[in-house]
Amino acid sequence: MLFELKTYQKRTLEVLEKFLGKARIFGLEQAFAECKPDDLSDQRWPSYKKIEGLEDIPYVCLRLPTGGGKTVLASYSIAAAGKSYLEQDYPVVLWLVPSNTIREQTLEVLRNHSHPCREVIDDAFEGRVSVFDISEIEQIRPHDLTKRVCVIVGTIATLRVTNTEGRKIYAHNENFEPHFSRISQSTPDLELIEDGSDKGKVKFSFANLLHIHRPLVIMDEAHNARTPLTFEVLQRVSPACIIEYTATPDESKISGSNLLYRVSASELKTEDMIKLPIMLTEHNNWQETIRDTVLTRVKLSEKAKEEKDFIRPIVLIQAESKDREVTVEVVKQHLIENEKIEESRIAVATGKQRELDGINLFDPNCKIEYVITIEALKEGWDCSFAYVFCSVANIHSSKDVEQLLGRVLRMPYAKKRQIDELNKAYAHISSPTFAQAARHLHDCLVDMGFEEEEIDTFVQRTLPSLTEGIDKPLALYHTEPLVLMLSETPDFSYLATSEREKIEVTEIEAGKVKIAVKGEITEKLADHLVNAVPKAQQEEIKTQIIFHRKYSQRSLSPAEQGKALSVPALCVWIQGGLELAEKELFLDVKGWNLLEYPQILSDAEFAVNEAARTFEFDLQGKKVVYGLVDNTRQLDLSDIPTAWTDLELSRWMDKQVRQPDIRQEVMLEFIRRTIAYLLNERKFGLAALVRCKYPLAKVITEKIKDYRQQACVKGYQETLFGPESAVETSQDFAVKFNADNYSANWYYKGSYKFQKHFYTFIGELESTGEEFDCAKILDSLSQVRYWVRNVAGSKYSFWLPTSSDKFYPDLIAELNDGRILIVEYKGSHIIDSPDSKEKRNIGGLWDEKSKSKGLFVMAEKKDSKGRDVYKQLTDKIGK
Repeated sequence: MLFELKTYQKRTLEVLEKFLGKARIFGLEQAFAECKPDDLSDQRWPSYKKIEGLEDIPYVCLRLPTGGGKTVLASYSIAAAGKSYLEQDYPVVLWLVPSNTIREQTLEVLRNHSHPCREVIDDAFEGRVSVFDISEIEQIRPHDLTKRVCVIVGTIATLRVTNTEGRKIYAHNENFEPHFSRISQSTPDLELIEDGSDKGKVKFSFANLLHIHRPLVIMDEAHNARTPLTFEVLQRVSPACIIEYTATPDESKISGSNLLYRVSASELKTEDMIKLPIMLTEHNNWQETIRDTVLTRVKLSEKAKEEKDFIRPIVLIQAESKDREVTVEVVKQHLIENEKIEESRIAVATGKQRELDGINLFDPNCKIEYVITIEALKEGWDCSFAYVFCSVANIHSSKDVEQLLGRVLRMPYAKKRQIDELNKAYAHISSPTFAQAARHLHDCLVDMGFEEEEIDTFVQRTLPSLTEGIDKPLALYHTEPLVLMLSETPDFSYLATSEREKIEVTEIEAGKVKIAVKGEITEKLADHLVNAVPKAQQEEIKTQIIFHRKYSQRSLSPAEQGKALSVPALCVWIQGGLELAEKELFLDVKGWNLLEYPQILSDAEFAVNEAARTFEFDLQGKKVVYGLVDNTRQLDLSDIPTAWTDLELSRWMDKQVRQPDIRQEVMLEFIRRTIAYLLNERKFGLAALVRCKYPLAKVITEKIKDYRQQACVKGYQETLFGPESAVETSQDFAVKFNADNYSANWYYKGSYKFQKHFYTFIGELESTGEEFDCAKILDSLSQVRYWVRNVAGSKYSFWLPTSSDKFYPDLIAELNDGRILIVEYKGSHIIDSPDSKEKRNIGGLWDEKSKSKGLFVMAEKKDSKGRDVYKQLTDKIGK
């Protein structure tokens, strides 16, 4: 059984396939432009950036935070690229990773036939898959490169050299001669032998072999590899397509990555991939830090006994290097002597001490509960039982903790735990102030791919040694003073008396002064504090004040307070039972059979010009002239057998166009009849159809999509608006917004401070424009208790059915009297479009069936009655 993709992973792959499919037909710039999210303004979506020498190659980036499953998605992308763009049955894949450690781990995963990543590739290519380390290239046979998917795993450093002489992959190797037996010596752009008796002949090198077969290049954590030398290397292997996967892409305007899709940390949290929030506790010294770390683990261990799945909470302790005070040895001795931890429960993992090697931490018989390291775990170490991060070092850089912190975020079994404390991660940090600890944690999370707007809610402060529990955040922090550690006592004599009264100065020791500032830190006071300290510390103090104000001066959002916003769904009575009104229902209730629709492709829909090796077809209402893949620079890698039959082509086509809601025997018969029509009525030759099988698959897919839509429109109208329809809204299928299920792909970044949004951050709302103005008006209404920006596409968002898709209204509010107000904003240029009319219609039906408990408004800047948005909303709400 294949690994079940999470919603955000499916969306990521859908966008990738959409881009590659359109790029193959309409070009890179248009394809990239058409992948802009609907709710994102044109100004926020950049143009496609081309790299010199790779101008015609799809080169895009997919951004996933740490813990998002980049390797799984990369595995899926092989088939996606092969079908959508490469048009090869068995693509060659060059899988590049940032280090040898990651290379070894990737090889281990891809060679394990029971691992989800390998299962994905095997399923897509019927097990015809070979995985090679880049050091094993001599084992690759010519037959492998044409009849199997060959995945070659290496590091970018292996390829990245200016002088190709002496490097194995660039060197002439007689063992590769069989690969070049059919290659013309005049084939352009291949590297030639520069001296000796064979001077001028094509090098039998692996680099030339890649150049011939034009690999799909997958780049893991590629943000570190966007250099002119890397681009030069990629040109040498002549990739057909390049896909980057990273948590922190290069987003510079000129040379940065073409960021096709980004996934936020909140989406990972909503899908139970990572533990959040992080419960942060700061301590004055390392001994207290370890003590509370041990207490946290003990409490978590007790909670874990209540879980159905086995979980043994593990602590990661970051010690200091040997030239500092709190070394690995000191930490271990302290655990044994002071915290009474058995030595058998402690493992040390450093460059020299590798006590985790060969240990299965998921084994119930394993005793390891504490792992002490410095930074040896920063690459590849992965155990979702890690719950508590402890740093006894006085952290000076986010890089010191970034990868270690990431190891405590992965959720066991990628499934939400029954015990809430086990859905969170815990960090104990030795730091003189909370603001300083929060700042370093913040920087670390940014480096891991978190959005700035998310972090405020994902880091929650706790007090040391909580006796009532381990997950009780301080709801309001403004009672906690701002604490600053300075090298000398500042001159506060020029401050106003009211400001001086807030400040308490304590000299701890020579060269170390503690400043505690009580109450609210105003902008004016913040400026005075910064100007009063020594210049060398001003920037650091300014940053600490910013973080103190960020965490201390905000109140908890309604969601964080445990409130819930419940919106009843539109439902239909079917055969005595209440069902959610969705597209699948409209097809099932009225029934649809693909074989009842014509199995023909007209000349306007599909035509082949054999002489020009092109064909034409209609795609999404556009007439496309499409060329076959140019094989003049390479072998005929498709190697199509002349003995193919129409039934074999039908079976091949079935794999390409397979649909989850159509039985395979029905699909096979529809394809068989369609091919028979092309052969018998349109007089195509079978060889011609085989040659253009990939574009033909696109045409048949579009044909089926059109037929399904026709059936859905009919079922939609009869089920919801027909004379016998039985529709109502129901709380049984209600969408419930709460603290755990709001996720957005991007966030509002404007300066305007909304007061009533249900969550701390606002998903996918632009900071200007008419929809933003509508949200401001809604936020200002006295009748509104709170509201939420409804994020399109999230499985936890509210939607209404249309005949073709799901309609996600823009804004949802709960009024003070308990009624629900749904607002969809439309600009004047589309208010009367067919799409808007359909949405207005279904929104009105929800409104009608809600029986005064729910209200729907399709707002516009000025409606037909001359009312502005404020008047439209208040008239709907009433007095």
